[in-house]
Amino acid sequence: MHFGMEKHMDEIYECSKERMQDKITTMSHYGDAGHGGITRYSLSPEAKQAREEFIKRMKAIGCTIKTDDVADVYATLEGTDPSLPAIVMASHVDSVRNGGNFDGILGVMSAMEVLETVADKKIPHKHNLVAMIWTNEEGSLYPPAMMCSGIVTYDYLPAEIRKNFKEENMLASKSILDPSKTFGMALDASGYKGDKKNRINPKDYMAMFELHIEQGPILEAAGNDIGVVTCVLGMVNYRIKTYGQADHAGTTPMKYRHDALYAAAKLLDYLHTELDKLDSELVYTTGEIVLHPDVHTVIPDYCEFSLDARHEDPKVIEQVVKIIENMPKEEVGCKTGYEVAWTRDTVYYDKTLVSYVQDSVNKLGYSNQRINSGAGHDAQFASYMLPTTMVFVPSKDGHSHCEPEFTSTEQCTKGASVLLGAVLECDSKNGSSLAES
Repeated sequence: MHFGMEKHMDEIYECSKERMQDKITTMSHYGDAGHGGITRYSLSPEAKQAREEFIKRMKAIGCTIKTDDVADVYATLEGTDPSLPAIVMASHVDSVRNGGNFDGILGVMSAMEVLETVADKKIPHKHNLVAMIWTNEEGSLYPPAMMCSGIVTYDYLPAEIRKNFKEENMLASKSILDPSKTFGMALDASGYKGDKKNRINPKDYMAMFELHIEQGPILEAAGNDIGVVTCVLGMVNYRIKTYGQADHAGTTPMKYRHDALYAAAKLLDYLHTELDKLDSELVYTTGEIVLHPDVHTVIPDYCEFSLDARHEDPKVIEQVVKIIENMPKEEVGCKTGYEVAWTRDTVYYDKTLVSYVQDSVNKLGYSNQRINSGAGHDAQFASYMLPTTMVFVPSKDGHSHCEPEFTSTEQCTKGASVLLGAVLECDSKNGSSLAES
């Protein structure tokens, strides 16, 4: 162990609330929607402003900057033994339309704050420490979500997920605002397209951490400052379908109708009733309905709705599937059916890294709990490629992907301090990989 390494493991470091507030205020200007939130699509002028701010501040503390071929940005603070694989902290700066000032960007600002604290306090570290921006996590302008982490980790993803992230298809993804423009075109014009060899990979990187807002109400309700994330929930996504008969809304008596929307409503009620009998930790959502012909004077002849169900235990997910498969084959004279849209097994984060986060929060004395992630994150895809984990901080009233999204500066700073402690513990381990620690 290098001289001074023992010292930093004995000390407890906390990040700067003032620096964190300054970053939050500054980044909130880039894409300001005028009423408390932001719209900052990936590779947009607003996203480029956030990237430029990131690069300016990271260069100011001595970081070197590089980008890869999908415009991911890496700011590296060199360690005493740069031959060792790096430790990376990563998230995203892009947002949904009319989103908040914390989703994604807080992970980037926390990574910046960790490096700024290390530089400011001259904390010794062996490994290179890297703050990273993933490109196009939200997929709000160029679908799908988690696009570039999907491209970078493609070879490591399960086949069911991998098929959705073929690079040529991702580059051809069309803008939802202007179908004549593609993600590939935006990438070429961004000024951030670098070399493929710069991509994060399991040879040059030993671990990845991602700090994120919880995006739910659990931490706040429990009065806890930190969520020690253990996994990303497994899920199934189904399309439920009903088939009726289109007829005139004014001339068809009720007893003669085959109303596909009414049948769908019946099915939805059935599914809610049956799913509510399962484990109380199960969450499920219908967020999309398709109706045909979708005319106010015509009885619907077709309805399709989504059903998204999530739980850590695959046995509970199996119960969900059985309920769907055994739903009534006919409702109010309409045939019913279903189709699997996609599935995901529970993704467990690296236990050693999770323990580093737990050790860090225990040393700092912050209130905390183990928690899972119901949402997908770039860390989820990265975890198939190299040891990865996450840190959650509370979301006020559970709000996210909306302008009221809020986490206090104190909570943000506590999260960054936990991240710093976990990264330093990771750095202190001998050898070039977690397997040797």
